[in-house]
Amino acid sequence: MKNTKCMNCGSTALKRFIDLGDQPNGNHFPAESEKDRELRFPFAMCVCTDCWQVQLEEFPSMEFMFSNHPYVTGINMPVVSHFKTMAERTVFRYGLEPNSLVIDIGANDGTLLSKFRDKGMRVLGVDPGARTGKLCRANGITVCETFWNSESAAALKLLNLKPDLITATAVFYHIPDLHDFIEGLRLVMDEKTVFLTQCVYMKDVLEKYEFDHFYHEHTMIHSIAPLKRAFEQHGMRLLHVDYYDVHGGSFVLSVGLQNSVHESSPTVAQAIEAEENLGINKIETFEKFTKKVQRNRDDLLVLLRDLKKQEKSVYALGAPLKGSTLLNYCGIGPDLVELATEVNQFKIGKLTPGTHIPIVEESSLAKQPDYYLLLSWNFLDFFRSKYADYLKSGGKFIVPHPDVRVIEN
Repeated sequence: MKNTKCMNCGSTALKRFIDLGDQPNGNHFPAESEKDRELRFPFAMCVCTDCWQVQLEEFPSMEFMFSNHPYVTGINMPVVSHFKTMAERTVFRYGLEPNSLVIDIGANDGTLLSKFRDKGMRVLGVDPGARTGKLCRANGITVCETFWNSESAAALKLLNLKPDLITATAVFYHIPDLHDFIEGLRLVMDEKTVFLTQCVYMKDVLEKYEFDHFYHEHTMIHSIAPLKRAFEQHGMRLLHVDYYDVHGGSFVLSVGLQNSVHESSPTVAQAIEAEENLGINKIETFEKFTKKVQRNRDDLLVLLRDLKKQEKSVYALGAPLKGSTLLNYCGIGPDLVELATEVNQFKIGKLTPGTHIPIVEESSLAKQPDYYLLLSWNFLDFFRSKYADYLKSGGKFIVPHPDVRVIEN
């Protein structure tokens, strides 16, 4: 699907600011026998110079991207810990009682819902993923195997379900129609309902040059000011903004109806002011971002080629979706990075999309490499702790942004 209009305000004032070349979908891990049949798609990001929404210029169908989604929340320990904290804060802030109904859009394996269930709440998942749906049900959580939109929301309304909280973590920027998604929320919300979304923050992306947060699944990357505009169109208002380090910098936004019983906090206006101070509403900010990303790409390639000349071994630590964007944009294959280690059963034994680096089970390594290219750089602190012995014995991490750097013990 090609976006000729802004997905937020409908303007045609879209300006492309970075072209990452044709790339495969970063969550389709081919087997050796499939690598010559990979589909590639145009991959460029643009920004609306009217409302400053950042969005993908063109993306594949949602069914292609999400029906067999390999991401599993429960094996990602930093995210599991984050969900526990976020659930506790949310229950406290909005006074959620036991037996409240929590609906999680993009429920994955049910990890977040289990945190609310532990507090005595009723839980329901909405997620199109067949693989993760099985994991969710095995976790004892009911999941509706479908996408969230106004149609599926209307079906839930017919069941007379009245949610107290609706969550959407790392999913509200995966959608093909922003306004239909929000209209679905409005259909099932009342004055007590809170919609809580956690998103990668465009402000962090710009400040830290995290270009690999761009991928085909991320149809949009959000800032607070454009979202305020979008929700207000549907008779809703922003209530509160929190910030977390997870995923390299995320915001958690609470939203209610205009007549919500919950007050709006000063954090909303403060967030919008900070965005303006950064220059998120100036095209020059995006142009500067792209130039720095290109410099980082060149620096990383120089480093990897130099290590190869020195006959140093380099493996990738993790094969996350963001890693596919980085590897393909930089043109890094098995000639520079021998293999990638993983704990995700759906990736082990496959190849990285497009660049075809073999993926092996993390625990199966007979010998550690001289260097790890940290594709999951957003969990640097976690891996520093997990790989403390490796670093103490002389191993090193290569971290790609905000500057390319080598981390030693």
